[in-house]
Amino acid sequence: MLDKSKPNSAVNVPNDLDAFWMPFTANRAFKRAPKMIAGAKDMHYFTTDGRKIIDAAAGMWCSNAGHGRPQISAAIAAQAEALDFSPPFQFGQPKAFELASRIADLAPEGLDHVFFCNSGSEAADTALKIAMAWQQIRGQGGRTRFIGRERGYHGVGFGGTAVGGIGNNRKMFGTLLNGVDHLPATYDRDKQAFSKGEPDYGAHFADALEGLVNLHGANTIAAVIVEPMAGSTGVLPPPKGYLQKLREITRKHGILLIFDEVITGFGRLGHSFAAERYGVTPDMITFAKGVTNGAVPMGGVIASSEIHDAFMSGPDYAIELFHGYTYSAHPLACAAGLATLDLYRDEKLFENAKALEPVFADAVMSLKSEPNVVDIRTLGLTAGIDLAPLPDGAGKRGFEAMNSAFHDHDLMLRIAGDTLALTPPLILNADHIGEIVEKVGRVIRAIA
Repeated sequence: MLDKSKPNSAVNVPNDLDAFWMPFTANRAFKRAPKMIAGAKDMHYFTTDGRKIIDAAAGMWCSNAGHGRPQISAAIAAQAEALDFSPPFQFGQPKAFELASRIADLAPEGLDHVFFCNSGSEAADTALKIAMAWQQIRGQGGRTRFIGRERGYHGVGFGGTAVGGIGNNRKMFGTLLNGVDHLPATYDRDKQAFSKGEPDYGAHFADALEGLVNLHGANTIAAVIVEPMAGSTGVLPPPKGYLQKLREITRKHGILLIFDEVITGFGRLGHSFAAERYGVTPDMITFAKGVTNGAVPMGGVIASSEIHDAFMSGPDYAIELFHGYTYSAHPLACAAGLATLDLYRDEKLFENAKALEPVFADAVMSLKSEPNVVDIRTLGLTAGIDLAPLPDGAGKRGFEAMNSAFHDHDLMLRIAGDTLALTPPLILNADHIGEIVEKVGRVIRAIA
């Protein structure tokens, strides 16, 4: 049974927090008032002082099956005993092939080949490299340009940062990749505010790709990469018909289409992948996070047979793609991935997400009358709640909300500037939804 765990006992905290330079964190503020986590089980985290915190963020969009699942930890332990590491270059281990087959079975028809890496960032850079190499193989070596999207997030590698469209992620890092351009974001608050699911307005945002083709020439563009739902920027669902238009335009001009499904993959939108929800098959899908429930780092790219097979030429002893990582298809990650996919299947968690989507949407929309709420967007088991910024700094109200939620209301949520993001584990039920929404309401009032 889930959610029967009791709060853990208090855990000692190190006296010196200085050595750890934390990622994507306001380090000075954190170390003045640390938000420390010592344990987790099912829908909850446990703090170092023994409090039980409901997780409305699935960790970082990744713990879709909840926390502390013994099936996953047992699989990891058994694999560590049997085979802790094997080299992924020129050698194989059985679970890598088994997991690749399982993932390919979940993907849309025609996406049959999985290249493993260790994170969503590596997956994005891998997909970009594959796209450029494929264009060269087919005699289109001039296609070196990539098109991302404003407010898009594709990790923190040089490639993913370049095609990403979040200003703060880019502005300190120079020119990154040359030859990158961006589509406009799909969000227009005046016409889409308080949308449940895909907004009716906005399919025309995809037409901007034709403008970029006219500007640069189709023969210079290797690929377009987009998140089906922009997540890290604050939950921007795709307008109805938008992804279908992108597919039509890219296909017309011989441009590859890459879906970054690091967030939307593995049930977040009620399907194995968002591509299934929208009936749109891209040329590649990137994944990470939910593939192992966050228990062991893993990412990857699912590529079409057309792309994969183009590399399978020349002498059969020769390396076809000069790319990979020491920890690609790591045995422990593969064991965690297989156990995670078993949980998704056996507990019908994708189906649970789909069934609860309208319940979740109605509950979150009940917050629209709370102070300073200027928009709410929901899609699958995901919601973005925009708060009006404080006069003395954009993002400050969101930061106060995150801290208040953790310290005062036993709630973990994520923020993107002044947007509160709710992305709970897929094991939640109606009672969890009620608790999360009630606590979010209290947080919003507390920092009003």
